[in-house]
Amino acid sequence: MSARPLRVLHVITGLGQGGAESVLFRLATHAGEPVEHVVVSLTDEGIYGERLRAAGIEVHALGMPRGRASLGGFLALRRLIAGKRPDAVQTWMYHADLIGGLAARLAGVRAIAWGIRNSGAHLERSSRSARMVLRACAFLSRRVPRAIVCAAQDAAERHAAKGYRRDRMTVISNGYDLSRYAPDAQAGARMRQLWNVPADAPLIGCVARWDPLKDHANLLRAVAALVRDGRDAGLRCVLVGRGMTGENAELAALIERLGLAERIVLAGPSDDVPAVMNGLDVHVLSSCAEGFPNVVAEAMACSAYCVVTDVGDAAFIVGETGIVVPPEQPEALARGIEAGLGEVAARGGRRAGEAGRARVLANFSLARMVEQYIAVWRRISGDRA
Repeated sequence: MSARPLRVLHVITGLGQGGAESVLFRLATHAGEPVEHVVVSLTDEGIYGERLRAAGIEVHALGMPRGRASLGGFLALRRLIAGKRPDAVQTWMYHADLIGGLAARLAGVRAIAWGIRNSGAHLERSSRSARMVLRACAFLSRRVPRAIVCAAQDAAERHAAKGYRRDRMTVISNGYDLSRYAPDAQAGARMRQLWNVPADAPLIGCVARWDPLKDHANLLRAVAALVRDGRDAGLRCVLVGRGMTGENAELAALIERLGLAERIVLAGPSDDVPAVMNGLDVHVLSSCAEGFPNVVAEAMACSAYCVVTDVGDAAFIVGETGIVVPPEQPEALARGIEAGLGEVAARGGRRAGEAGRARVLANFSLARMVEQYIAVWRRISGDRA
C-alpha cells in the first residue's frame, strides 16, 4: 500500500502574470512527484487559475480587494485551510505571507513556509501597504513560519537585515521547464512578424510589467542615448508586459519626449514568453531592484543574449555569459546594449546566447527546484519519508 501524498496548500496574492505566479504554476504542475497541491488566490484567478485547473490542480479565489485584507476573506481562508488539513502551507509574497500565515496558524497548521520574492531593495518606492506588511512580517517571522523560502541570496540578506529571522531562511533558486524555454526559430520569426520588425533588424526587448522598480525609464534613456550618438545600428526595442501599451499615458509621454516613437514597439502582455524571447537578439533587464528575475533565466534558456543591471541575483544568473551594468545609469546600460548587439552580430544567430542556455541547464532546472521545495515541506511537517 503506497503512502498518502504530501498535501500542500499554497496561498498567493493573485494568479495574474508575474514571476511568483509562474514559479508556483511550474511547481504545482510538475509531474511525477508525490505531492497533492491546492492553490488559493486571495484575489482572483488571473491567467493561471484556469491553467492550474486544467492541469488537475484544485483552485480557490477569495475575491479580496487587491492590496487589502477583508475579514470575510480571511475567515473563508481559515475555514478552507482547516477543512483541507494540509501537511504544509506555502505562502507567496508579503500579503499572502501575513494573511495566509495567520490564517493557517488559527486553523491549527504549524508547518508554514513563507515565500519572499521581493528583493527588499528600494522598498520606499513600493506601496504603503507593502511596506507596512513587510514590517509586520519581520516581527511575526519569529512566531509564524517554520521556514522562509527566498528566491535569491541577495533577498535573504536584505530581509534578515530588516528583521526577518535569519535562521529560518533558505534560498531556492527558480527552476525552468527547459523543454518549453528553448531556442525556436519559427516562434521568433512569428513574433517579429507580429511586431512588424524585419528579420534582419537588431532587436532588443524587455519583458516586465509597468512598475517603478522595473525602471523602464532607464532603458528608454539608454536607447535614446544610442540613437542620439549614432550607436544604435538601427535597433528596435519591444516592450512586453502589463502596462506596455499606448494607453499608458506616462510611458507614452516618455517615449514621445525622448523621440523614440519609431524605435519602440509596445506589445502589451503576452502569455507566450518563450516565443517573445526567441524573437529578441538581446533581452535587457533595466530594473533598479529585483529578487531572482525570472525573465533573465527564461531569456537565457531561449539563447537570447542578456544585458542586466546588477540588482538582486541578476548577475549570479548571468555569470560570465552576458553583460552586467550598474543600475540607474542609462549611459552604462547603453554601452552594455551596444556591446551585447556587437556580440550577436559577431557570432551570428543565436550562437551568442548558447553559453547562457548551458548555464541555465546546469544550474536552474525545474526538477532541482521542485526537489528543494519538497524537502522544505517534508522537514517542517515532520514527514521525512
